[in-house]
Amino acid sequence: MTEKFPEILVTGGAGYIGSHTCVALIQAGFMPVIVDNLSNSHPLAISRIEAITGTRPAFYKCDIADDAGLRTVLECHPCVATIHFAGLKAVGRSVSEPLETYRDNVCGSLSLLQTLRSRGINRLIFSSSATVYGGAEHMPIPETASIQPTNPYGHSKAMIEQILQDLVTAAPDMAIGVLRYFNPVGAHISGEIGEDPQGIPDNLFPYVSQVAVGRREKLLVFGDDYDTKDGTGVRDYIHVMDLADGHVAALQRCLDTDGLFAVNLGTGQGSSVLEIIQAFETVSGKPVAYEVVGRRPGDVATSFADPSKASDMLNFKAQRDLTQMCRDAWNWQQRNPTGYANR
Repeated sequence: MTEKFPEILVTGGAGYIGSHTCVALIQAGFMPVIVDNLSNSHPLAISRIEAITGTRPAFYKCDIADDAGLRTVLECHPCVATIHFAGLKAVGRSVSEPLETYRDNVCGSLSLLQTLRSRGINRLIFSSSATVYGGAEHMPIPETASIQPTNPYGHSKAMIEQILQDLVTAAPDMAIGVLRYFNPVGAHISGEIGEDPQGIPDNLFPYVSQVAVGRREKLLVFGDDYDTKDGTGVRDYIHVMDLADGHVAALQRCLDTDGLFAVNLGTGQGSSVLEIIQAFETVSGKPVAYEVVGRRPGDVATSFADPSKASDMLNFKAQRDLTQMCRDAWNWQQRNPTGYANR
């Protein structure tokens, strides 16, 4: 008889972080059931997950706000927990289109939670963000720092966190892990899956990669007058496979313990935009042309994590350094110069 692995509903599982986490889940003995509306992802990611792991996860093209569609999926798959990635993630777009961000992130999450509760699924990992801290006054940032987001995207994540806290208060049988990501970068070492944003990248690494591979003329650096070591923004970059491992660690805790916990997932070290450009040029051997332009609305000067709580609570610590982040991102970009498909 074939051994049956615990099924985990993964919303947004065809996306960047979701696909890498599905690989980590399979390798840890879980079976992802992917629900994704493909608004910022590609179905080829499913085949790539299979190529890496030898296992093809179940996939359903479905929006998290589609209650009937989700119910159909969950009737076919007795999932023991959910990892919730689905949502809009672009800070700049959230500033220009705030209603869209709140609708997809907050309303979509509410719909998902109601469906999960109706099916008795009470274990959840939520994809939050360090943007909930806003312009924190002290570095590194601990989980006890004030929640004071500076843009609609961050506000949407903070709102969902509050909803989850209220849910656990009302339903103490729930187990919820809130993971506040810093800046996920890199790709799976195989180069089979990686970050493939539609249109002009909103995040630094895919933009740098596309300039290095010749897909774009130059990188726009948003501000060089911040109070940082070289005037450019400083962020805590974490390899996406380290992040994926953090999800598995959080899931294992949720399967064993009730209540809600929130942890940072980062390295505890900050790198500036110019340092990232230099590191990428060293790894790729390619020049990365850039132009300094004005600051981007909603950005902060410096943000990096205090990762000690994740180490203590989840026995999790990021293992991959900046060189490996750049090397794996470049490998993905070289193997997939136009992403999963020529859109």
